[in-house]
Amino acid sequence: MKSDMATVETEIKLPAADAASADALLRGAGFAVHHPRTFESNVLLDTADLRLRKTRQILRLREYGPRHVLTYKGSAVDGKHKTREELEFEIPAGAPLALIFERLGYTPQFRYEKYRTEYTRGEEPGMAVLDETPIGVFLELEGPGDWIDQTAAQLGYREQDYITKSYGALYAEHCQKHGTDPSGMVFAR
Repeated sequence: MKSDMATVETEIKLPAADAASADALLRGAGFAVHHPRTFESNVLLDTADLRLRKTRQILRLREYGPRHVLTYKGSAVDGKHKTREELEFEIPAGAPLALIFERLGYTPQFRYEKYRTEYTRGEEPGMAVLDETPIGVFLELEGPGDWIDQTAAQLGYREQDYITKSYGALYAEHCQKHGTDPSGMVFAR
C-alpha cells in the first residue's frame, strides 16, 4: 500500500484455488510476508448519479487493521495490465472524513471486505498480495509491467489468466452467475 504520493498503479489479479496453496506458491517462489494477514474494509463513495463509476474513477475509504486510508483512482487504461493514476494517503480516522464527503454529495455506494497478506521478494520493484474475499481467493501483482509478466510466469500463470477487473465488477459477475442480490461483497456475520 502506497502512502502520501501520487503514483501510477499497474496491477493484475490472478485466480487462486485457496489461501494455503497461494501462500505456498508465493513462498516457493522466494516471496516473504511483508505485512501479515489483515482484515480490510473498503467503502466506495460516489454521487447519487454514479458520476465516478461512469467515468471509471474511484474514491475509496479503507480501514486496514488500525489504519484508515483515503484513495482516489483515475480511469483505468485498457491493456493486459490495469494501469491508472492513484493518489493515496493515510488519514487519522475514517468517520469524520466520510461525513465531509457526504456533505459534498459523495455517499457510500459499494462496500467490500477481504483479508490481505502482502509479500515482497528482496529488493524487487513489485509486490504480491494474497486477497481472501467472499467470492474467492486472488493473487494480485503490482509493479512495473515487465515485473508483473515475469513474476506471473514464474508462478505458473499465463497472460490469459490475468484479471484486470475491479472487485466490484468481479462481485457483480459473481452475483449474476449465482442469481444473488449484489448488496455488498462482505463476509457473512
